[in-house]
Amino acid sequence: MEVEKISACRACKSLSIKPFFDLGAQPLANSLLKSPDDPEKFYPLSLSFCENCSLVQLNQTVDPKVLFSNYLWVTGTSKTANVFATQFYKELVARRGGTKAGYVLELASNDGTFLLPFIRDGYKVLGVDPAQNVVDIAIKNGVPTKCVFFGEKAAKKILREHGPASMIFARNVLAHVANMHDFLEGTRMALADDGVAAIEPHYAKVILEGLQYDSIYHEHLCYFSLKSLEKLFNDHGLFVFDAIESPISGGAIIVYAKKEKTDPSKNLLEFRKRENENKTNEFASWQDFAKRAFAHKQKFFGMMSNVRNKLSDILKDDGAKKPLVIGWGASARSSTLLNFCGLGSDIIPAIIDLNSLKQGLWTAGTRIPVVKPETALALKPDYILILAWNFSNEIIEMLKTKYDFRGSFIVPLPEFKIIK
Repeated sequence: MEVEKISACRACKSLSIKPFFDLGAQPLANSLLKSPDDPEKFYPLSLSFCENCSLVQLNQTVDPKVLFSNYLWVTGTSKTANVFATQFYKELVARRGGTKAGYVLELASNDGTFLLPFIRDGYKVLGVDPAQNVVDIAIKNGVPTKCVFFGEKAAKKILREHGPASMIFARNVLAHVANMHDFLEGTRMALADDGVAAIEPHYAKVILEGLQYDSIYHEHLCYFSLKSLEKLFNDHGLFVFDAIESPISGGAIIVYAKKEKTDPSKNLLEFRKRENENKTNEFASWQDFAKRAFAHKQKFFGMMSNVRNKLSDILKDDGAKKPLVIGWGASARSSTLLNFCGLGSDIIPAIIDLNSLKQGLWTAGTRIPVVKPETALALKPDYILILAWNFSNEIIEMLKTKYDFRGSFIVPLPEFKIIK
Protein backbone atom coordinates (compact mmCIF):
# COMPACT_ATOMS: atom_id res chain seq x y z
CA MET A 1 0.00 0.00 0.00
CA GLU A 2 1.15 3.56 -0.72
CA VAL A 3 0.18 4.75 2.79
CA GLU A 4 -0.44 2.74 5.96
CA LYS A 5 -1.69 3.80 9.39
CA ILE A 6 0.16 2.55 12.48
CA SER A 7 -1.66 0.88 15.39
CA ALA A 8 1.31 0.61 17.78
CA CYS A 9 4.48 2.53 18.63
CA ARG A 10 7.09 2.29 15.89
CA ALA A 11 9.87 1.75 18.46
CA CYS A 12 8.58 -0.26 21.43
CA LYS A 13 5.37 -1.69 19.87
CA SER A 14 3.24 -0.37 22.74
CA LEU A 15 -0.45 0.16 22.00
CA SER A 16 -0.48 3.23 24.28
CA ILE A 17 -0.04 5.88 21.61
CA LYS A 18 -1.99 9.12 21.91
CA PRO A 19 -2.71 11.47 18.98
CA PHE A 20 -2.15 15.19 19.66
CA PHE A 21 -1.47 17.16 16.46
CA ASP A 22 -3.17 17.02 13.04
CA LEU A 23 -1.66 19.15 10.26
CA GLY A 24 -4.27 18.04 7.70
CA ALA A 25 -3.70 16.38 4.34
CA GLN A 26 -0.42 17.50 2.77
CA PRO A 27 1.61 16.62 -0.34
CA LEU A 28 4.96 14.90 -0.02
CA ALA A 29 7.32 17.71 0.96
CA ASN A 30 10.00 17.01 -1.65
CA SER A 31 7.65 16.12 -4.51
CA LEU A 32 8.21 19.30 -6.48
CA LEU A 33 6.12 19.65 -9.63
CA LYS A 34 7.37 19.94 -13.22
CA SER A 35 4.36 22.10 -14.06
CA PRO A 36 1.94 24.12 -11.91
CA ASP A 37 -0.87 22.14 -13.58
CA ASP A 38 0.48 18.70 -12.61
CA PRO A 39 -1.85 16.53 -10.51
CA GLU A 40 -0.55 15.56 -7.07
CA LYS A 41 -1.49 13.38 -4.14
CA PHE A 42 -2.13 14.50 -0.58
CA TYR A 43 -1.61 12.29 2.47
CA PRO A 44 -2.69 12.60 6.13
CA LEU A 45 -0.06 14.22 8.35
CA SER A 46 -0.56 13.84 12.11
CA LEU A 47 1.40 12.96 15.26
CA SER A 48 1.04 10.68 18.26
CA PHE A 49 2.98 10.27 21.52
CA CYS A 50 3.95 6.91 23.01
CA GLU A 51 3.26 6.77 26.74
CA ASN A 52 5.68 3.86 27.15
CA CYS A 53 8.90 5.09 25.50
CA SER A 54 8.04 8.79 24.89
CA LEU A 55 8.56 8.60 21.12
CA VAL A 56 6.79 11.28 19.06
CA GLN A 57 5.83 9.81 15.70
CA LEU A 58 3.70 10.09 12.57
CA ASN A 59 0.48 8.12 12.46
CA GLN A 60 0.91 7.21 8.79
CA THR A 61 3.72 5.66 6.75
CA VAL A 62 4.13 6.45 3.07
CA ASP A 63 5.89 3.83 0.93
CA PRO A 64 9.67 4.58 1.15
CA LYS A 65 10.09 3.87 -2.56
CA VAL A 66 7.71 6.73 -3.28
CA LEU A 67 9.61 9.04 -0.92
CA PHE A 68 13.29 8.31 -1.51
CA SER A 69 14.05 6.71 -4.87
CA ASN A 70 14.73 10.15 -6.36
CA TYR A 71 15.89 12.74 -3.86
CA LEU A 72 16.23 16.51 -4.33
CA TRP A 73 18.20 17.49 -1.20
CA VAL A 74 21.92 17.61 -1.96
CA THR A 75 24.08 18.07 1.16
CA GLY A 76 26.89 19.87 -0.65
CA THR A 77 24.71 22.88 -1.52
CA SER A 78 24.77 23.99 2.13
CA LYS A 79 27.79 25.97 3.35
CA THR A 80 26.80 25.12 6.95
CA ALA A 81 26.82 21.40 6.16
CA ASN A 82 30.21 21.61 4.45
CA VAL A 83 31.76 23.39 7.42
CA PHE A 84 30.16 21.03 9.93
CA ALA A 85 31.38 17.97 8.00
CA THR A 86 34.93 18.61 9.21
CA GLN A 87 33.85 19.06 12.82
CA PHE A 88 31.69 15.93 12.64
CA TYR A 89 34.69 13.95 11.36
CA LYS A 90 36.91 15.19 14.21
CA GLU A 91 34.33 14.37 16.87
CA LEU A 92 33.77 10.82 15.62
CA VAL A 93 37.48 10.03 15.18
CA ALA A 94 38.20 11.33 18.70
CA ARG A 95 35.65 8.91 20.18
CA ARG A 96 36.86 5.97 18.10
CA GLY A 97 40.57 6.66 18.61
CA GLY A 98 43.30 4.23 17.65
CA THR A 99 44.22 3.03 14.20
CA LYS A 100 42.88 3.79 10.73
CA ALA A 101 42.34 0.08 10.16
CA GLY A 102 39.00 -0.97 8.77
CA TYR A 103 36.79 1.58 7.04
CA VAL A 104 34.12 4.22 7.65
CA LEU A 105 30.56 3.42 6.60
CA GLU A 106 27.95 6.16 6.15
CA LEU A 107 24.29 5.21 5.90
CA ALA A 108 22.16 7.49 3.71
CA SER A 109 25.33 9.21 2.56
CA ASN A 110 23.68 11.49 -0.03
CA ASP A 111 26.37 13.17 -2.19
CA GLY A 112 29.22 12.05 0.11
CA THR A 113 29.95 15.47 1.64
CA PHE A 114 30.41 14.06 5.15
CA LEU A 115 32.73 11.27 3.99
CA LEU A 116 35.14 13.63 2.21
CA PRO A 117 37.03 14.70 5.40
CA PHE A 118 37.70 11.02 6.19
CA ILE A 119 38.99 10.45 2.65
CA ARG A 120 41.28 13.48 2.90
CA ASP A 121 42.78 12.05 6.11
CA GLY A 122 43.48 8.67 4.54
CA TYR A 123 40.53 6.58 5.74
CA LYS A 124 38.84 4.01 3.55
CA VAL A 125 35.14 4.82 3.22
CA LEU A 126 31.89 3.47 1.83
CA GLY A 127 28.61 5.28 1.36
CA VAL A 128 25.14 3.75 1.09
CA ASP A 129 22.10 5.62 -0.22
CA PRO A 130 18.80 4.58 -1.85
CA ALA A 131 18.57 7.51 -4.33
CA GLN A 132 20.41 6.80 -7.58
CA ASN A 133 20.59 10.48 -8.57
CA VAL A 134 22.60 11.50 -5.48
CA VAL A 135 24.64 8.28 -5.58
CA ASP A 136 25.78 9.31 -9.07
CA ILE A 137 26.85 12.70 -7.68
CA ALA A 138 28.77 11.04 -4.83
CA ILE A 139 30.65 8.72 -7.16
CA LYS A 140 31.49 11.69 -9.38
CA ASN A 141 32.87 13.38 -6.24
CA GLY A 142 35.17 10.42 -5.66
CA VAL A 143 33.17 8.79 -2.85
CA PRO A 144 32.58 5.01 -3.26
CA THR A 145 28.83 4.58 -2.84
CA LYS A 146 26.28 1.79 -3.20
CA CYS A 147 22.66 2.44 -4.19
CA VAL A 148 20.57 0.40 -1.74
CA PHE A 149 18.09 0.73 1.14
CA PHE A 150 20.06 -0.18 4.25
CA GLY A 151 18.99 -2.93 6.64
CA GLU A 152 19.99 -6.45 7.69
CA LYS A 153 20.06 -7.75 4.11
CA ALA A 154 22.30 -4.93 2.90
CA ALA A 155 24.49 -5.27 6.02
CA LYS A 156 25.13 -8.94 5.32
CA LYS A 157 26.23 -8.16 1.77
CA ILE A 158 28.48 -5.32 2.94
CA LEU A 159 30.06 -7.66 5.53
CA ARG A 160 30.79 -10.27 2.86
CA GLU A 161 32.38 -7.70 0.54
CA HIS A 162 34.09 -5.31 2.97
CA GLY A 163 34.08 -6.80 6.46
CA PRO A 164 32.94 -4.92 9.59
CA ALA A 165 33.23 -1.12 9.74
CA SER A 166 35.31 0.52 12.46
CA MET A 167 33.03 3.56 12.36
CA ILE A 168 29.43 3.87 11.17
CA PHE A 169 27.45 7.05 11.04
CA ALA A 170 23.96 7.95 9.92
CA ARG A 171 22.91 11.58 9.76
CA ASN A 172 19.32 12.72 9.40
CA VAL A 173 18.17 9.24 8.40
CA LEU A 174 16.91 7.22 11.41
CA ALA A 175 13.76 9.34 11.58
CA HIS A 176 13.11 8.56 7.90
CA VAL A 177 13.24 4.78 8.23
CA ALA A 178 9.93 2.89 8.23
CA ASN A 179 11.53 -0.25 9.69
CA MET A 180 13.95 1.25 12.21
CA HIS A 181 14.47 -2.17 13.84
CA ASP A 182 15.83 -3.60 10.58
CA PHE A 183 17.99 -0.51 10.14
CA LEU A 184 19.52 -0.64 13.64
CA GLU A 185 20.00 -4.39 13.54
CA GLY A 186 21.87 -3.93 10.27
CA THR A 187 23.94 -1.20 11.92
CA ARG A 188 24.87 -3.48 14.82
CA MET A 189 25.78 -6.31 12.42
CA ALA A 190 27.99 -4.12 10.21
CA LEU A 191 29.82 -2.51 13.16
CA ALA A 192 33.10 -4.00 14.38
CA ASP A 193 33.07 -5.29 17.96
CA ASP A 194 35.28 -2.38 19.06
CA GLY A 195 33.68 0.10 16.65
CA VAL A 196 31.70 3.28 17.28
CA ALA A 197 28.38 4.25 15.72
CA ALA A 198 27.21 7.88 15.53
CA ILE A 199 23.55 8.61 14.85
CA GLU A 200 22.30 12.16 14.29
CA PRO A 201 18.52 12.75 14.26
CA HIS A 202 16.66 16.04 14.61
CA TYR A 203 16.22 16.53 18.37
CA ALA A 204 12.69 16.43 19.84
CA LYS A 205 13.66 18.76 22.70
CA VAL A 206 14.71 21.46 20.21
CA ILE A 207 11.56 20.94 18.13
CA LEU A 208 9.45 21.32 21.26
CA GLU A 209 11.23 24.41 22.58
CA GLY A 210 11.50 26.14 19.20
CA LEU A 211 7.97 25.32 17.97
CA GLN A 212 9.52 23.72 14.89
CA TYR A 213 6.33 22.27 13.48
CA ASP A 214 7.74 22.83 10.00
CA SER A 215 10.08 19.87 10.63
CA ILE A 216 7.05 17.58 10.54
CA TYR A 217 6.56 15.95 7.14
CA HIS A 218 6.03 12.49 5.70
CA GLU A 219 9.74 11.67 5.42
CA HIS A 220 10.24 12.23 9.17
CA LEU A 221 8.41 9.33 10.78
CA CYS A 222 9.89 9.84 14.26
CA TYR A 223 11.01 12.73 16.47
CA PHE A 224 13.54 11.40 18.96
CA SER A 225 14.40 12.51 22.46
CA LEU A 226 17.51 11.05 24.10
CA LYS A 227 15.25 8.88 26.26
CA SER A 228 13.45 7.33 23.29
CA LEU A 229 16.75 6.87 21.42
CA GLU A 230 18.46 5.08 24.30
CA LYS A 231 15.54 2.70 24.76
CA LEU A 232 15.53 1.86 21.05
CA PHE A 233 19.32 1.39 20.87
CA ASN A 234 19.41 -0.84 23.93
CA ASP A 235 16.81 -3.11 22.37
CA HIS A 236 19.30 -3.72 19.54
CA GLY A 237 22.45 -4.27 21.56
CA LEU A 238 23.80 -0.76 21.08
CA PHE A 239 24.58 1.40 24.10
CA VAL A 240 24.89 5.17 24.06
CA PHE A 241 27.93 6.49 25.93
CA ASP A 242 28.10 10.12 24.76
CA ALA A 243 26.04 12.85 23.08
CA ILE A 244 26.64 16.32 21.63
CA GLU A 245 24.54 18.98 19.93
CA SER A 246 24.57 19.58 16.19
CA PRO A 247 23.70 22.80 14.31
CA ILE A 248 22.11 20.88 11.44
CA SER A 249 18.32 20.81 10.85
CA GLY A 250 17.72 23.70 13.21
CA GLY A 251 19.07 21.66 16.11
CA ALA A 252 20.00 17.97 16.19
CA ILE A 253 21.55 15.54 18.64
CA ILE A 254 24.46 13.21 17.87
CA VAL A 255 24.61 10.09 20.00
CA TYR A 256 27.64 7.80 20.09
CA ALA A 257 27.12 4.12 20.77
CA LYS A 258 29.10 0.89 21.16
CA LYS A 259 28.22 -2.77 21.36
CA GLU A 260 29.24 -2.91 25.01
CA LYS A 261 28.02 -0.80 27.91
CA THR A 262 30.42 1.88 29.13
CA ASP A 263 30.12 4.67 31.68
CA PRO A 264 28.04 7.62 30.43
CA SER A 265 29.92 10.84 29.69
CA LYS A 266 29.22 14.10 31.51
CA ASN A 267 27.58 15.33 28.30
CA LEU A 268 25.18 12.41 28.27
CA LEU A 269 24.21 12.91 31.90
CA GLU A 270 23.58 16.60 31.22
CA PHE A 271 21.33 15.79 28.25
CA ARG A 272 19.26 13.47 30.44
CA LYS A 273 18.97 16.14 33.12
CA ARG A 274 17.83 18.82 30.67
CA GLU A 275 15.15 16.58 29.19
CA ASN A 276 13.72 16.02 32.65
CA GLU A 277 13.78 19.72 33.46
CA ASN A 278 12.17 20.65 30.14
CA LYS A 279 9.54 17.87 30.40
CA THR A 280 10.46 16.77 26.88
CA ASN A 281 9.11 13.29 27.52
CA GLU A 282 5.71 14.29 28.87
CA PHE A 283 2.51 14.14 26.81
CA ALA A 284 1.22 17.46 28.18
CA SER A 285 4.24 19.24 26.68
CA TRP A 286 3.35 18.02 23.21
CA GLN A 287 -0.33 18.87 23.61
CA ASP A 288 0.80 22.42 24.37
CA PHE A 289 3.10 22.29 21.32
CA ALA A 290 0.09 21.64 19.06
CA LYS A 291 -1.83 24.58 20.57
CA ARG A 292 1.14 26.90 20.05
CA ALA A 293 1.53 25.73 16.44
CA PHE A 294 -2.07 26.61 15.58
CA ALA A 295 -1.66 30.00 17.26
CA HIS A 296 1.49 30.66 15.20
CA LYS A 297 -0.30 29.62 12.03
CA GLN A 298 -3.08 32.13 12.66
CA LYS A 299 -0.64 34.95 13.38
CA PHE A 300 1.67 34.16 10.45
CA PHE A 301 -1.17 33.71 7.96
CA GLY A 302 -2.79 36.94 9.10
CA MET A 303 0.42 38.84 8.52
CA MET A 304 1.39 37.25 5.20
CA SER A 305 -2.10 37.21 3.64
CA ASN A 306 -2.18 40.99 3.88
CA VAL A 307 1.32 41.45 2.55
CA ARG A 308 0.30 43.09 -0.71
CA ASN A 309 -1.63 45.99 0.76
CA LYS A 310 -0.95 46.14 4.48
CA LEU A 311 2.61 45.06 5.16
CA SER A 312 3.90 48.61 4.83
CA ASP A 313 1.63 49.71 7.65
CA ILE A 314 2.49 46.69 9.80
CA LEU A 315 6.20 47.38 9.42
CA LYS A 316 5.66 51.16 9.70
CA ASP A 317 7.32 51.76 6.34
CA ASP A 318 6.83 55.00 4.46
CA GLY A 319 5.57 55.23 0.88
CA ALA A 320 2.63 53.82 -1.03
CA LYS A 321 4.51 51.09 -2.90
CA LYS A 322 3.14 47.66 -2.09
CA PRO A 323 6.05 45.54 -0.86
CA LEU A 324 7.08 42.41 -2.69
CA VAL A 325 8.04 39.31 -0.68
CA ILE A 326 10.13 36.52 -2.22
CA GLY A 327 10.84 33.25 -0.43
CA TRP A 328 14.24 31.62 0.04
CA GLY A 329 14.53 27.86 0.35
CA ALA A 330 12.24 25.35 -1.36
CA SER A 331 12.97 22.90 1.43
CA ALA A 332 10.83 20.18 2.94
CA ARG A 333 10.40 22.50 5.92
CA SER A 334 8.97 25.20 3.69
CA SER A 335 6.46 22.76 2.24
CA THR A 336 4.95 22.02 5.65
CA LEU A 337 4.99 25.66 6.70
CA LEU A 338 3.36 26.96 3.50
CA ASN A 339 0.75 24.21 3.24
CA PHE A 340 -0.16 24.30 6.95
CA CYS A 341 -0.49 28.09 6.86
CA GLY A 342 -2.26 28.15 3.48
CA LEU A 343 0.21 30.44 1.68
CA GLY A 344 0.58 30.23 -2.11
CA SER A 345 1.84 32.08 -5.17
CA ASP A 346 -0.72 34.88 -4.76
CA ILE A 347 1.27 36.02 -1.71
CA ILE A 348 4.76 34.65 -2.49
CA PRO A 349 5.27 34.83 -6.28
CA ALA A 350 8.61 32.95 -6.28
CA ILE A 351 11.02 31.02 -4.07
CA ILE A 352 14.78 31.12 -4.51
CA ASP A 353 16.78 27.92 -4.18
CA LEU A 354 20.47 27.33 -4.96
CA ASN A 355 19.88 23.66 -5.78
CA SER A 356 19.82 23.33 -9.57
CA LEU A 357 17.73 20.14 -9.23
CA LYS A 358 14.86 22.27 -7.86
CA GLN A 359 15.12 25.30 -10.12
CA GLY A 360 12.42 25.41 -12.78
CA LEU A 361 10.03 23.32 -10.68
CA TRP A 362 6.99 24.30 -8.56
CA THR A 363 6.43 23.70 -4.84
CA ALA A 364 4.20 20.83 -3.77
CA GLY A 365 0.67 21.86 -2.83
CA THR A 366 1.27 25.62 -2.98
CA ARG A 367 2.54 25.66 -6.60
CA ILE A 368 5.07 28.48 -6.26
CA PRO A 369 7.83 28.61 -8.93
CA VAL A 370 11.36 27.78 -7.72
CA VAL A 371 13.95 30.00 -9.38
CA LYS A 372 17.59 31.08 -9.39
CA PRO A 373 18.57 33.97 -7.11
CA GLU A 374 19.22 36.27 -10.06
CA THR A 375 15.74 35.67 -11.48
CA ALA A 376 13.91 36.56 -8.27
CA LEU A 377 16.18 39.41 -7.20
CA ALA A 378 15.66 41.06 -10.59
CA LEU A 379 12.08 41.67 -9.40
CA LYS A 380 13.59 43.94 -6.70
CA PRO A 381 11.81 42.41 -3.68
CA ASP A 382 11.44 44.45 -0.53
CA TYR A 383 11.51 41.42 1.75
CA ILE A 384 13.01 37.94 1.67
CA LEU A 385 10.99 35.36 3.60
CA ILE A 386 13.63 32.91 4.84
CA LEU A 387 11.79 29.60 4.66
CA ALA A 388 15.03 27.68 5.26
CA TRP A 389 15.33 29.62 8.51
CA ASN A 390 17.69 27.05 10.06
CA PHE A 391 20.30 28.46 7.65
CA SER A 392 19.19 32.08 8.15
CA ASN A 393 22.60 33.48 9.15
CA GLU A 394 24.23 31.88 6.12
CA ILE A 395 21.46 33.09 3.78
CA ILE A 396 21.39 36.67 5.11
CA GLU A 397 25.16 36.99 4.80
CA MET A 398 25.05 35.63 1.24
CA LEU A 399 22.28 38.01 0.17
CA LYS A 400 24.12 41.01 1.59
CA THR A 401 27.60 40.23 0.27
CA LYS A 402 27.11 38.24 -2.92
CA TYR A 403 23.82 39.69 -4.18
CA ASP A 404 23.96 43.17 -2.59
CA PHE A 405 20.40 42.82 -1.28
CA ARG A 406 19.44 45.84 0.81
CA GLY A 407 15.88 44.93 1.76
CA SER A 408 14.57 43.30 4.93
CA PHE A 409 14.29 39.69 6.06
CA ILE A 410 11.32 37.82 7.51
CA VAL A 411 12.23 34.84 9.71
CA PRO A 412 9.09 32.76 10.47
CA LEU A 413 10.52 30.40 13.11
CA PRO A 414 11.53 29.50 15.75
CA GLU A 415 10.48 33.02 16.76
CA PHE A 416 8.78 35.23 14.19
CA LYS A 417 10.91 38.31 13.53
CA ILE A 418 11.71 40.91 10.88
CA ILE A 419 15.31 41.98 10.34
CA LYS A 420 15.68 45.41 8.77
